[in-house]
Amino acid sequence: MNKQLLTLAESKALRGIAILGIILHNYCHFLGFAVKENEYTFDGGKPMQLLDRLCSLNHDLFVHILSFFGHYGVPLFLFISGFGLVMKYENKERPSRIGFFSFTWYHYAKLLRLMFLGYIAFAVVSYLHPHGYHGYTPGRVVAQLLMYINLLPDPDHIIKPGPYWYFGLTLQLYIIYRLCLYRTRSLYVVLLIAACWAVQTVFSPEMIGSVDSLNRIRYNFIGAMLPFGMGMLYARHGMLLPRPMYAVLALISAVAVFTGSFNFHSWLWVPAFIVIGAVSTIKLLPGKLFVPCMWVGAISSALFVVHPILREIIIPMSYRGRVYTGIIIYFVASLACAWLFKLMFRYIPKPRMRE
Repeated sequence: MNKQLLTLAESKALRGIAILGIILHNYCHFLGFAVKENEYTFDGGKPMQLLDRLCSLNHDLFVHILSFFGHYGVPLFLFISGFGLVMKYENKERPSRIGFFSFTWYHYAKLLRLMFLGYIAFAVVSYLHPHGYHGYTPGRVVAQLLMYINLLPDPDHIIKPGPYWYFGLTLQLYIIYRLCLYRTRSLYVVLLIAACWAVQTVFSPEMIGSVDSLNRIRYNFIGAMLPFGMGMLYARHGMLLPRPMYAVLALISAVAVFTGSFNFHSWLWVPAFIVIGAVSTIKLLPGKLFVPCMWVGAISSALFVVHPILREIIIPMSYRGRVYTGIIIYFVASLACAWLFKLMFRYIPKPRMRE
């Protein structure tokens, strides 16, 4: 395994790009006029709407693009997670095996430490907001805190704030990794990716009643195994390429992401090209852009936690017509609050792995 496949700085910059896409997407797709994304389910009319907006070239184009494509920051985080797990737990300097329960508890505690403050803050803001979410029940709160809420019916409407579905998804992938993929042959990673892809193909848009089923399984590890597995495979077998090759891969990936969005079966593989394109872009990024991306990546975890809270407060400004004013204020406020949250995390004890 080559530790220079993705340096710490490159990993931070990649997280920076991913979180910028996520937070701006999570704001823009709430605006009524924005073209909606295909994230958990596929609707062939949505990419056609985007194509129509691209041809019209109006001043809302930025909003449409972020609304439609911004959620692909999630596969980048999944890729980094898979890559990081292999680099951390499968190198030759760490020969001892990690116990399943120790591993799972450690990573659950890390996720809970990150989520808890934001979850409480969002609940308070929702309670005080006249149009906020008031559907917190003891069962839903426990399910979110224990991170099994993704498995429950109708995840679209019971996971609040919505982006926090990622915590349950990540815990599932950690469990899958330790149970099935930890220090195993890479063939098993490939087979699991193929199995998860095959399950999703069953629920094509032509099948009656497929929408709810596909929506539910894509809230869970089945919809995330492709980029997560790619991260593992890259850590084990990846190689550095010359800069011209990265440029070619970035260009091919951009075309594949756009054209692949128009068909259900190619759409299932779009996250792979998102990952390839993003990694290639990071390798080509000039210093003037690399440094800001790396800085944002350094606070990406806190930024993920705080942005739904601020969206709840600021987005009414955009509803009233001041679209870009709201986006700018939301973006700046999110960065500032993420920095404060990161300082607060210093006072929350970190969990320790027991080997």
